[in-house]
Amino acid sequence: MIEKLKTIKKAHFTLTLITALFLNACNTKKENSKGNDVPTAESSVTESPYLGQKLPGLTPEIFAPGLVSTLNWEIGGVFTPDMKEFYFIREIGETDDDKKQVFMAFQYRDGRWQESVISPRVGQAFISPDGKTMHLGRRYKERTENGWSDIKSLGAPYKDMPIMRLTASSKGTYAFDEATESGNSVLRYSRLINGEREEPKPFPKEINTGKYNAHPFIAADESYVLWDGQRNDGPRNAEIYVSFRQQDGSWGEAIKLGDKINTSASEFGARVTPDGKYLFFNRNVGKVKPTDKYSNTDIFWVDAQVIENLRP
Repeated sequence: MIEKLKTIKKAHFTLTLITALFLNACNTKKENSKGNDVPTAESSVTESPYLGQKLPGLTPEIFAPGLVSTLNWEIGGVFTPDMKEFYFIREIGETDDDKKQVFMAFQYRDGRWQESVISPRVGQAFISPDGKTMHLGRRYKERTENGWSDIKSLGAPYKDMPIMRLTASSKGTYAFDEATESGNSVLRYSRLINGEREEPKPFPKEINTGKYNAHPFIAADESYVLWDGQRNDGPRNAEIYVSFRQQDGSWGEAIKLGDKINTSASEFGARVTPDGKYLFFNRNVGKVKPTDKYSNTDIFWVDAQVIENLRP
């Protein structure tokens, strides 16, 4: 797979790297800053909202090879509900010593997708279903007339928790992880009840079993939760699971997504597009060069029907 991608990606990656380093050196933090124009079909965003990419079927494919997914590391791709903005994290740099992570965006303006570097990494982004909040773990931004606000803290008790990703339902229920080095992490939720947010509670054992449970995604209608974790005694290898809400309100047993999603590599960070049509996730695709310290990770996508096929 890596050899196949090299020819496609090399030219664009070089341009992306130069642009990213220049913009990051200028410490740009403005969401409305313009980056590279990305050629797309001469159609409106409603006709081709996924960066002009060919839509996948029930077999996962790399998302936007050479455009989003490169020979370096990308994770956490999310769209805004209007499908006109796409945010993700990219690692830039040629060697292990000079690599760093930046917060990237593609924004649809004037009939074209335009790429820009927003800032250094500030957390894994999730856009609330109403499009008004960009969650960044224990922090967030709010949508304003001029773009996104400065980063704000969720306050207690979240500000002291080691949260990697926090997602929210249409009702305002939070689902988030509490990462630990030992792997004994806990996935938690917090509901809005009569306008007041309850104290976070752990999900039941159907979800909190095994090790390295992380990156939960709660569906907008709260009908299911996705997350990744390890439930075997072998080498650490993240796999993606789903639990469906039962008629009595409880959570069903964890179901591992099929072998087209979970492979011998690590798959993690699953989330579904705001229109409910596609499942995005991250996959470790191996080292680009034998001398690399870390493996490359790309963003994959697949028809969200793979989730519905598992629904009881």
